[in-house]
Amino acid sequence: MLIKSNKELNARSIEEFSRIMLPTLLNEEIIFEVYETKEIIKIETKIEKLNKKIEFEYKNLGSKIEDQVLTMAKISLLKLMEVKYPWGSLMGVRPTKVLRRLLVNSCTYDEAREILKNFYMVTDKKIDLMETVVKKEMELMDKKYINLYVGIPFCPTKCKYCSFASYEINGGVGRFYDDFVLALLKEIEIVGKYLKTYDKKISSIYFGGGTPSTLNEKDLDLVLKTFIENIDMSTVKEFTFEAGREDSLNIDKLRILKKYSVDRISLNPQSFNLDTLKRVNRKFNRENFDLIYKEAKKLNFIVNMDFIIGLPEETTEEIIATVEEIKKYDIDNLTIHCLSFKRASKLFKESQDRENIDRALIEEKIEEIVKEKNMKPYYMYRQKNIIEWGENIGYSKDGKESIFNIEMIEENQNTMALGGGGISKVVVEERNGIDYIERYVNPKDPALYIRELDKRCSEKIEMFEKYK
Repeated sequence: MLIKSNKELNARSIEEFSRIMLPTLLNEEIIFEVYETKEIIKIETKIEKLNKKIEFEYKNLGSKIEDQVLTMAKISLLKLMEVKYPWGSLMGVRPTKVLRRLLVNSCTYDEAREILKNFYMVTDKKIDLMETVVKKEMELMDKKYINLYVGIPFCPTKCKYCSFASYEINGGVGRFYDDFVLALLKEIEIVGKYLKTYDKKISSIYFGGGTPSTLNEKDLDLVLKTFIENIDMSTVKEFTFEAGREDSLNIDKLRILKKYSVDRISLNPQSFNLDTLKRVNRKFNRENFDLIYKEAKKLNFIVNMDFIIGLPEETTEEIIATVEEIKKYDIDNLTIHCLSFKRASKLFKESQDRENIDRALIEEKIEEIVKEKNMKPYYMYRQKNIIEWGENIGYSKDGKESIFNIEMIEENQNTMALGGGGISKVVVEERNGIDYIERYVNPKDPALYIRELDKRCSEKIEMFEKYK
């Protein structure tokens, strides 16, 4: 792509936008003429080879959006090619951040809707979703706290769609399991000691991975016991353990979780279609799943279930059958993901063929289910290469929303992350709803995590101290 302009524009940003949104333009020469005053910005966009030209004019929004000229250059390409997406020109992972920034900059919801619709080209339905989510988020977000994440990078098997820090416990990397547990115990002690001096208290804790319930009973008990003994739990509002796979669970493990104050678990079938699950290398025993679910309800856990729309070769009818099965479970949260082909996943390397599914019909069925269960959207995010430009949505009964999910997706709180692949973040508010975020990543590889533990803990704490 060759870009010519009378005003300096970020060509790489425009090219990346085109790669995702308008790949047919990647070999074209594009000419932008920019006219800017305090009142308006106008861009004339031309592709002479295609004999196409368009003018896009909009009021100067000032600090309400970042780099309006560059944003308008991208939007003008959609207008030029007459391409429309439900999310308009919003390509990013967190569209709700756009709405929140407009609100921070003194827009009313009506004014923000006008900008989202007529500037960013977002449909009314997606704006409605954004408004519902943002209103709930703003009730629950609180920068005065931090959240804590613990990554366990082992799974019973590696799902083909997965790109997270995850290694098969019975594979070659599994030989580091015992030393990983010992290293994690040490990190919990180091971080716990530091956090007692830190000026922000913990609001939410999340054990993820991988599959944390891959820990055997002895190690699960030891890790949680050490955690409770070293971490100040006095301000913690929720403690989540992603017990996502029934093939890693039993009743003893559930009781251990309960003993150490875990109050939320996530049981994630992803699909109830056994053939689908076999195709993505995921084991599933419905009888054991139902047993675990019933015991979790007896123990009064808040229960979430995750499902993925668009798994390989799964038809519309099979997806709807899975959604119908959700009716049988009295869950508190429901997360619906749209399949995204991640570069680090086996699925990306094998095939990116997509089944032609009726997304509108599936969404209609999901809306029916969540209405029956009295759930509403409370967080959402998007991913590149997501099927049919959809989104991932978390639904919840009132009062059962996951604070961690909201804070993590919106990048509103600092995150202290332990374990394999954990990403610590310090969020520094700068201006007009824009934050500066500095990250520190723990090694995904268990061997490297074990070897570099002391050094990594020191560097991570140094990052937190820098912005204390």
